[in-house]
Formats: sequence, structure tokens, C-alpha cells
Amino acid sequence: MIAEEYIWTEGNPIEAVKNLLRSLKESLDKLQEEAEVCAVGTTGSARKLAGVMLGADAVKNEITAHGVGTLSRYPDARTIFEIGGQDAKLILINDGVIVDYAMNTLCAAGTGAFLSSQAKRLGIAVEEMGDMALRSLAPAKIAARCTVFAESDMVHKAQSGYRKEDLVAGLCSAVVTNYLNNLGKGKVIQPPVVFQGGVSKNPAVARAFEKETGLPVIVDENSHLMGAIGAAILAQRAAAGRVFDFRAAERTFSTRAYECGGCANQCEVVCFYQDGVLLDTWGNRCPNYDRQKAALVG
Repeated sequence: MIAEEYIWTEGNPIEAVKNLLRSLKESLDKLQEEAEVCAVGTTGSARKLAGVMLGADAVKNEITAHGVGTLSRYPDARTIFEIGGQDAKLILINDGVIVDYAMNTLCAAGTGAFLSSQAKRLGIAVEEMGDMALRSLAPAKIAARCTVFAESDMVHKAQSGYRKEDLVAGLCSAVVTNYLNNLGKGKVIQPPVVFQGGVSKNPAVARAFEKETGLPVIVDENSHLMGAIGAAILAQRAAAGRVFDFRAAERTFSTRAYECGGCANQCEVVCFYQDGVLLDTWGNRCPNYDRQKAALVG
């Protein structure tokens, strides 16, 4: 790996992709030897949008990308715990093949966004939570099954006099309990276990996973980038033999949405434009939507 970056999306995936391109280009320019990007892969919840922006060679879902990335470094892995900023995943592997998975996409409880919001409430940086939690001698019991309940419980515990490190330790433990109760229910967790995603950089959460499962948990030095590593490997396999143009960072991209009336589905079609020209659309569940109308929406 010769260049990497990890940033917050901040509700604007288009600008996030542009910022990543600028950062990666700057890192490549500093290399002593000239480097060319010959393939691009995207994954994650905005993979379609980012893929169209970049003309990606591979656009793959998170389960596939995380599985490929993990197996490239840990070919014997059987279980993947992944907690990102927006969702969480549990992936089960047998003989190098993904055989089952579970995702938490409907609730922010236990994700990086949840921990970030609680860190802000406590007046600390989210990066400090892990080390602070490890200093706790009496972790508070926090109900983290729901973000609303967790925040109420946090306020109550704080007003009751719990120390900040005890509150943070309770939060980290609650994240793991919530994860295993929701995603791990009915699943057989077998070693080797690999923990990844942004939250894997929190050592208190990793330790809580080991305590709850009774198994050692592997955290790679690039655990927060494992999905990107998988996407890169998949892109390499699908490479079309071209050189990527970083000028995409300077182009103007925009999205518009309209409700298609082509059938009873009433699909909300998202239209994606580059410099005012329609590049692609998605969201339709049948071929009845009017692409010409989509071009006019912009």
C-alpha cells in the first residue's frame, strides 16, 4: 500500500470522493518513482455514486469487498466483525468462501456515528474513547440497544455521578453487546476472528469482543481500510487497461431526484450529472422510467 486516506463523509459523498482524490494524488506525487492508477474500485453505501464519478472498473457490495480484503491477509479467517461509521456487519467464512452474513442498516446504535455523537456529548474526541475506557475500573452499564435509550441512559448516569471514563467504558461494552445480540443471534462464531472497520481502532471495543466471545480477536494495522483493500483487489481483477485521470476531482457533479410515474411503483429515481450532463440514473425497479425526462430534470 503506497497511499491511503480515511476521512468523514460528512453527509456529502461527492465532496468526500473529491477530497480523497486530491489527497491520494498528493501522496502519489511525493513518491520517488512515478505511479499510475490502472484500476478503480468502489464499495460501501455510496458505491454506485462514487463508481459513476470515477468510471470504476469494479463496484461491489461491502460484504464481498470486506471478505476479499480480509482473506487477502488472513486466508484462514472464519469470522469477520465489521463496524463502520454507518452500519455494522457480521460475515462468516468457510474454506475461503463467504457462507453467511448479517447487517445492521436500520439503526445507528453501535456504529461509529453513534460513538462519535456520544463522544461529542461528553466533550471528548472519538479517537480518545478507547484509551479512556481502558482506564475505567467500574464501567457503567449503558442500554445501547437503541440510540434514544442510550442517550437517555448516558444523561442519567452522568447526572448520577459516574466518571467520564466509566461512561465511555460502558458505551464500548454496550456496543459489543448490541452487536452480538443483534447480528450474532443464531450465528456460530468461530476463530480466527478478524475485527475491522473504523470502530476497530477503538481498543476497548476490541477487548470487549474478546471478553464476550472468549476468543482472540485480530485487528490488522489497516483494519479501517479493509473494505477499500478488497475493492482495490476486485478492481485489479477487472482492470480494463487504462490509466485513471485524477481530474475528476475538479469536475462539477450533482444529483437530482424525481418520482417516476411510469407505473404503479412510483419509484424515486436518482439522476447523476457531470457538468450538467446526465451520466446515470438508479432507483427504478422496472424499465418503464423515462430516461429522456431524467435528462431534462438536470
